[in-house]
Amino acid sequence: MMSGFSRLRAGGLLAGAALFATAACGAGAAETTPDGKPEVVAAFYPLQWLSEQVGGSDAQVSGLTPPGVEPHDVELGIQQVTELKNATLTVYVKGIQPAVDEAVEPDTSFDAATAVATIPAGEHAEEGEEGEEEHGHEELPYDPHLWLDPSRLATVATKLGERLATADPAHAQGYKERATKTAAALGALDQELTKGLTTCTSRTLVTAHEAFGYLADRYKLKQVGITLDPETEPSPARLSEVAKLAKAEGVTTIFTEALVSPKVAEVLASQVGAKTAVLDPLESKPSGDYLSAMRDNLKTLQTALGCTA
Repeated sequence: MMSGFSRLRAGGLLAGAALFATAACGAGAAETTPDGKPEVVAAFYPLQWLSEQVGGSDAQVSGLTPPGVEPHDVELGIQQVTELKNATLTVYVKGIQPAVDEAVEPDTSFDAATAVATIPAGEHAEEGEEGEEEHGHEELPYDPHLWLDPSRLATVATKLGERLATADPAHAQGYKERATKTAAALGALDQELTKGLTTCTSRTLVTAHEAFGYLADRYKLKQVGITLDPETEPSPARLSEVAKLAKAEGVTTIFTEALVSPKVAEVLASQVGAKTAVLDPLESKPSGDYLSAMRDNLKTLQTALGCTA
């Protein structure tokens, strides 16, 4: 049985082949708004937030992924493919959305993963019905969820400012100044997380899927994901393995996500005598913004891990 990413990959390839000829007919010089602003297309929420902060009033930023939709589930129509072909700059992370990976133009796209030191993808895999191993995130050698480390996202902000300055020299100074301001805000958030997660009774995160590797890497936590892919059902063996580890390490909270069914996490929690709590991977727009959502995550982690600031 294909994982959600594998199905999207297959669908993306077919859709891309069918749409490319049509989209290419409309592709030409990069689009600008009627008042001459460059068009920036962000693949999903954290990158849209970042692009809006750095672009400011000098750029027109739009997002490909609607609120409440997992980025992995996005399908591109003719209009979206044409938008990507003609954008002044597309900001994305390779491997999150295969359909976007197929449609972006190399010369007018910025893969945020190229701006930072990445970490390896999760090590475990699920078995498909025919015995083949199924990996999420397009079998990438790295974990693509880099935005969950504010210090890395600050580096992306700086690089994005440089890319926008090159694309729109008339407003270069503004892009660079806003990039510096955004990086500073992310640096302050990083300091809050560092301080807030320094002294904790537990340092093990049991999560619905392995989206929090960068957060764990940055703040010296240990992530144990039930699955790699949010749409893949874990095998009984994997559930048993995670339950055994959770009991051994005294885990009191199993983390689930707003856009993912909590059923598996709830089953695991009942097996180990734990409760569940929502930890937001920020793949879709939260009720506030990126900064407030990450601070909410910090409060959730402090409660679940027994941290004292």
